[in-house]
Amino acid sequence: MLIDTHCHLDAAEFDSDRDAVHAAALAAGVERIVVPAVAVDSFQKVKTSVERYAGCAAAYGIHPLYAMQAKESDLAVLRDWLEREQPVAVGEIGLDFHVTDSDPARQEFYFVEQLKLAREFELPVLLHVRRSIDQILKHLRRIRVPGGIAHAFNGSRQQADEFIRLGFTLGFGGAMTFPGSTRIRRLASELPAAAIVLETDAPDIPPAWLGGGRNSPAELPGIARVLADLRSLPEDELAAQCAAAARAVLPRL
Repeated sequence: MLIDTHCHLDAAEFDSDRDAVHAAALAAGVERIVVPAVAVDSFQKVKTSVERYAGCAAAYGIHPLYAMQAKESDLAVLRDWLEREQPVAVGEIGLDFHVTDSDPARQEFYFVEQLKLAREFELPVLLHVRRSIDQILKHLRRIRVPGGIAHAFNGSRQQADEFIRLGFTLGFGGAMTFPGSTRIRRLASELPAAAIVLETDAPDIPPAWLGGGRNSPAELPGIARVLADLRSLPEDELAAQCAAAARAVLPRL
């Protein structure tokens, strides 16, 4: 079984052919797709998508790059959705210090408040960790949640080990398919099997063979093949390991 643990199927990039994108993913052997929200305004579209398409599951949260537009009342809305909809995780949440036009303090406020909600509802979290891993780990040590996934992980082995110690798995996707991504590929080959999950982040982070085009969940088998080669495993064994890791960290899948 292949599980895409991070795919924005609700994104506008799929508005013209979402049915076909989902059908192609199923035909490729992708049986489960986690669809994380990025803002309160996207919650209903995520809900509609996961109800319409077989095998899809929702996560609800406020993405750090949407923190500038968020209102504190959005946290009450999120609380209501977590209680009513029973998602698989709180997400996509986290920090992004790559961008220069965002307020780090405002990002941290929404991240911390959402960690508190995840702790309250005993839900794992889907983490956005771009150039912010140490700060995220600092908050995770203070506000303990039931694990989750460090999405698009590209940190050090030491940081990876700390996430694992805190009950997290690490998401590997399109970036791993580039031969020049030596650190990511080394981690993908060396980390414990139980710590690795597959993802596409579609429509973003396309694998090498797309040449920068729109990513889709149907690319997950190709990503899995790259990981299987890096770990010197048969593809079906690799897929089973990653699916088991995903189900362990997201028990509602």
